[in-house]
Amino acid sequence: MTKVRVTAARELQETGDAAPKQVAGRCGFADVDTLRRVFVRRVGVTLAEYRKRYGGMGEEWWKWGCQR
Repeated sequence: MTKVRVTAARELQETGDAAPKQVAGRCGFADVDTLRRVFVRRVGVTLAEYRKRYGGMGEEWWKWGCQR
């Protein structure tokens, strides 16, 4: 279940501009602190760093050789 939630959070970071608190709620995390902790543990970077790297790419990430 956590993998599904993290995947959803990644997609929101890539395609949207929702605040971390909104992302946490939409993805089923108890709060933003839990989202941040789980995201870093699973993805290896913070939400902010992930959005900086992949935000605005939508489903175009594969064109640039990025891995999900």
